[in-house]
Amino acid sequence: MSAPILSLTGVGKTHGNVISLAGVDLAVRAGEVTCVLGDNGAGKSTLIGIISGNHAPTSGELAIDGETVRLTSPRHALERGIATVYQDLAVVPLMPIWRNFFLGQELTRGRGPLRRLDIARMREITRRELAGMGIDLRDVDQPIGTLSGGERQSVAIARAVYFGARILMLDEPTAALGVKQSAIVLRHIRRARERGLGVIFITHNPRHAMPVADRFLVLGRGRTIGSFPRAEASIERITALMAGGDELDELLEELDRD
Repeated sequence: MSAPILSLTGVGKTHGNVISLAGVDLAVRAGEVTCVLGDNGAGKSTLIGIISGNHAPTSGELAIDGETVRLTSPRHALERGIATVYQDLAVVPLMPIWRNFFLGQELTRGRGPLRRLDIARMREITRRELAGMGIDLRDVDQPIGTLSGGERQSVAIARAVYFGARILMLDEPTAALGVKQSAIVLRHIRRARERGLGVIFITHNPRHAMPVADRFLVLGRGRTIGSFPRAEASIERITALMAGGDELDELLEELDRD
């Protein structure tokens, strides 16, 4: 088994007396998809914040390529190869696809007062990179707002790959999508894995996790309640853990008695 690109050891986060995350371990390897599952309040958002550089952990350590680091901002995380794609994508709906692809990192040509956007090159790179990820769009000049939710997520994934991400973290990318659009996103998660990225797929849906995951981490109330490889996973096992396991069984028995 290869060494992890990213590893979290005993990571925790508290806000005063409130424990948002406690003692979480996570290892992300190149060419693998790690699915992090949990219901609302499980600690998924806090974990995303720590890995993306938005929050500093109050305990434990985070390491990249075996080196302990302290990520101070999302830009710092991106510089270390961690790209986060949020469910609420930061796009400008009326701008063309190519402009959103290079938003904040536009290519230019010329110098001084003659410096201007290299539109032709950005269009060509956008078209090439999307095609390389198997994304077939009619026209990169069309406003990105005209794309479906699944297509916009796919553009964001291709953008992260192009700009050198080694670790791709996806925050509930299928939560607001229908079956067909979810399938598009899952297909591109697989393609990112095939291109050697370490993927962290955050979701509350075991049915979306099962087709793509190599490893599973299940969180509950900020703590790890399950961590296992694909060979030991099933929708039933994951669902039972997320639903509360023994606590749920006890509740059902109590309701039956009533």
